[in-house]
Amino acid sequence: MLDDIKKDSEKRMIKSVDSLKSNLAKIRTGRAHPSILEGIKVDYYGNETPLSQVSSIKSEDARTLVIVVWEKDMVNNIEKAIINSDLGLNPAVAGTNIRIPMPPLTEERRMDFIKLVKSEVEQTRVAIRNIRRDANTKAKELLKKKEISEDDEKKLNDFIQKITDSYISNAENLLKDKEADLMQV
Repeated sequence: MLDDIKKDSEKRMIKSVDSLKSNLAKIRTGRAHPSILEGIKVDYYGNETPLSQVSSIKSEDARTLVIVVWEKDMVNNIEKAIINSDLGLNPAVAGTNIRIPMPPLTEERRMDFIKLVKSEVEQTRVAIRNIRRDANTKAKELLKKKEISEDDEKKLNDFIQKITDSYISNAENLLKDKEADLMQV
């Protein structure tokens, strides 16, 4: 019973941090990285399809992405999807390849991205704290039902607090890394 609460809480906290990592990977840092285009969906014969399922995306160099389109008919759709995304990218079509030069970030844009990163990290902190609250509530309910002792509840609360601190620390480290990445010129 207590182990189930511990495992469930830790699993949910891991998912929260993984979600944060995924969201941070989508935030552009000025360097070309295929994950920047992860959120882009393309009209593929009437269906919204992720870009990675209709093409391959790779970094040509530190400032250029290359998309190799698998079907020639899809080039225009992919180009439109990239232009219409909120990434501020200007693709250049060359046959079935699309080159995307990454413009350098302005100081103002970097600060906007840092605000966005901080917001994402704060949402993750809140999610982790909510998981802690849920676990502590379950422990109190078990104590009320006299299914566990007060010592067991205290041990569980201490364990949950320890993993909460650990995962919040992980989120803070991701914030520091992303901030350093964004401020690099």
